[in-house]
Amino acid sequence: MNASTEALPVVVIGAGPIGLAAAARLVERDIEPLVLEAGPAAATAVRQWSHVRLFSTWSEVVDPAAEKLLAPTGWSRPEGAAYPSGGDWADRYLQPLADALGAGRVRYHCTVTGVSRAGRDRIVDADREDQPFVVHLTGADGSEERIFARAVIDASGTWSTPGPAGGSGLSALGERAAADRISYRIPDLKDPAVRARYAGKRTAVIGSGASAFTALAHLADLARADGGAGTHATWILRRGISGSTFGGGEADELPARGALGLAAKAAVDDGYADAVTGFRTDAVQRDGDGRLVLVGEDGRRLDPVDEVIVLTGLRPDLTFLGELRLALDERLQAPVGLAPLIDPNQHSCGTVYPHGVRELSHPEKDVYFVGMKSYGRAPTFLAMTGYEQVRSVAAHLAGDREAAERVELTLPETGVCGGAGLFDQPEAAEAAGGGCCAAPATLTIGAPAPTSGGCGA
Repeated sequence: MNASTEALPVVVIGAGPIGLAAAARLVERDIEPLVLEAGPAAATAVRQWSHVRLFSTWSEVVDPAAEKLLAPTGWSRPEGAAYPSGGDWADRYLQPLADALGAGRVRYHCTVTGVSRAGRDRIVDADREDQPFVVHLTGADGSEERIFARAVIDASGTWSTPGPAGGSGLSALGERAAADRISYRIPDLKDPAVRARYAGKRTAVIGSGASAFTALAHLADLARADGGAGTHATWILRRGISGSTFGGGEADELPARGALGLAAKAAVDDGYADAVTGFRTDAVQRDGDGRLVLVGEDGRRLDPVDEVIVLTGLRPDLTFLGELRLALDERLQAPVGLAPLIDPNQHSCGTVYPHGVRELSHPEKDVYFVGMKSYGRAPTFLAMTGYEQVRSVAAHLAGDREAAERVELTLPETGVCGGAGLFDQPEAAEAAGGGCCAAPATLTIGAPAPTSGGCGA
């Protein structure tokens, strides 16, 4: 890197929890950050699941460097043992952090459309690492701009690219045409308009993770509230039901996750939902009344439903990074050095080994995926892990090799994602035993619950 390049800012893509923590760490190292956020405010994605409570406590979702930056502003840290909702996280911590970074360091309404080396496309080797990065972006009015950077930290997450209903990983035939009746998010049934959309209706929920469990729990609560006036769910799983389908229940190392699994099981057992197993959606069709009929790859046709909620995971958006030389795992689309550590077939969020710049590096020097983006399609991400990632990356960019390679985070063996579970209020969780590892004493099916993204989405 030449002197003129070193004087450029480090561009951070995304003003979410990990992007803002990256900026705070860079400031701590006297490196100038420039955070580019596509939305109108900090934590735009988090605000879209503002009704969902996190698995983790406040003490686990506030970055130490960010807290130091906030302290002179008069910011008061929330009670460490309490569990924030997504809205709490955004309003009480993330937006104040973005404001504390100072004028000009966070820019909103900036959508990154491309990243490359200045004057060097993907195939050019000559003097490649001496060239700054060029970042193309568009504003809210469609105007185009380019910015030069010494390094790029992509913390754009995966929220904007949910998985489709189709079992092949592609949209099912007719899925796009039925978009008016398909949602890819957990519904906020406290919102009267959303509640009216699902009340008295038959809804298909596609997915087998914590997000699907949460949606089923919410719909079961709605069915109970309407006294059996027609609200019913059809739970569609691509695999069969086994002992592991619902997680570990009361023995789960993550109590909140276990409670969600029990809620999904209870929704079926209590008649609020029917389970359809081994069903991979091939097509979405409309019947004569405009309702949706899901057709499986094996030819099965399910009974018509009014709405479909697709919760089949998230994936990274790589479309604007095509001119960079990235090394991504062929299955997870995560950095190849990180992928074996986060394989969801082997790890939950509490068993992922802390990692840093070594595992996050690509053939393209000084490009890093952090946060959910670094996990690709794996759902096991924790905010605490992301904070450790950006601490290491910032140390590396500052030339502090020893600090970059040092692990400064120790994750508890169990329960780090645990917490509020299905309890609406943090006090209820504390009354049930408190702490990150205490199993809930009771199971309330209908109370709001966090998604897997709540671990640090």
